[in-house]
Amino acid sequence: MKRIKIGLAWQILIGLILGIIVGAVFYGNENVPKYLQPVGTIFMNMIKMIVVPIIISTLILGVAGQGDLKKLGKLGIKTIVYFEVITTFAIIIGIFVADFFHPGTGVNMDHLTKGDISSYVETSESVKSGGGFADTIVHIVPTNVIQAMSEGNMLAIIFFSVLFGLGVAAIGEKGKPVLSFFSGVADAMFWVTNTIMKFAPIGVFALISVTVSTFGIKSLVPLGKLAILVYAAMILFVVVVLGIVAKIFGLSVFKLIRILKDELLLAYSTSSSETVLPRIMMKMEKAGVPKDIVSFVIPTGYSFNLDGSTLYQAIAALFIAQMYGIDLSLGQQITLVLTLMVTSKGIAGVPGVSFVVLLSTLGAVGIPLEGLAFILGIDRILDMARTAVNVTGNSLASLVMAKSEGRLDKEKYDNYFENEKNSNLV
Repeated sequence: MKRIKIGLAWQILIGLILGIIVGAVFYGNENVPKYLQPVGTIFMNMIKMIVVPIIISTLILGVAGQGDLKKLGKLGIKTIVYFEVITTFAIIIGIFVADFFHPGTGVNMDHLTKGDISSYVETSESVKSGGGFADTIVHIVPTNVIQAMSEGNMLAIIFFSVLFGLGVAAIGEKGKPVLSFFSGVADAMFWVTNTIMKFAPIGVFALISVTVSTFGIKSLVPLGKLAILVYAAMILFVVVVLGIVAKIFGLSVFKLIRILKDELLLAYSTSSSETVLPRIMMKMEKAGVPKDIVSFVIPTGYSFNLDGSTLYQAIAALFIAQMYGIDLSLGQQITLVLTLMVTSKGIAGVPGVSFVVLLSTLGAVGIPLEGLAFILGIDRILDMARTAVNVTGNSLASLVMAKSEGRLDKEKYDNYFENEKNSNLV
């Protein structure tokens, strides 16, 4: 009798649906978070455990393999400019849809459940006192690389790995054993990644059950208008903006989504880009992007290319203004765009990044910070969408950079699904 094989994407989807059902049935039951939260936390910890070794090993291999500081500098500047242009489009679309549909107008704030934003306020204040964007630039250079690794400071890890990779390339033959070591680390960590991913459906089930049982499906109704608008704007951004960018470079955003279907489902379910970082790097390499471009562009994008997050922040800022009856002038909206462009880069990587960005930004245009408490209850649902968009944007960026450098293996890209099918048959 032939066994029916269910793909990872379907397994994750089944886990997601079952988790929603369990959470809805046991809404308000304290036993769900008590027993299932540890399962979800273990899965997330397993993913976070492998991110740093993969980033370091693949980036050192990529940079040492290229070994040209001029080429790397050119790629770096081109990548940052691309990120800035795309995230600016995301902010503008967010402001446009919020201005057009007015999701916050007529919201009865008495019926909305307030949340506790004190921890986000503290984080925001510490970011501001730390110097914001300028402080982030300073901390790109770590005083202690081991500490940077333990804290998951992605920009500091990237800086060290690039410098170390250039050093390995510079010493020539002596560097070959080092490259062999990191090649072995990378291969071993990708095996570990694939093994951990087998537990993804269980992790997704646990995390979604806890979310739904805590907040309940009914709690989404009062803010349904905002949630629908955010999701619609995300789809518009992916299909139109990312779709046009892909088309210009002879690529297809829909093909990219098909390639990343497993990872997008997982990122959506867990609200964490980290869960899929190793897998999307591996898949983009299989899709024809050279290792050095993949290992530089995608981790850097995790700090500088948060398309979904910036789009959401623009909508949320205007939603809160509309709730309070504040009519922002064109000048104030331009200020909002410019402020978001800076703050969204300046505090990348801190917990609750989108909330902290908003707290750091709303004051610039006179919007009450207390309004954030009203959307805290559905933030997890909105976070799921913005995480999936962040993953799509960063994956496309690696393909675009490879194509712009004339280094995309078009045969691998064109025959991706056929190659994957053949490899699964072996």
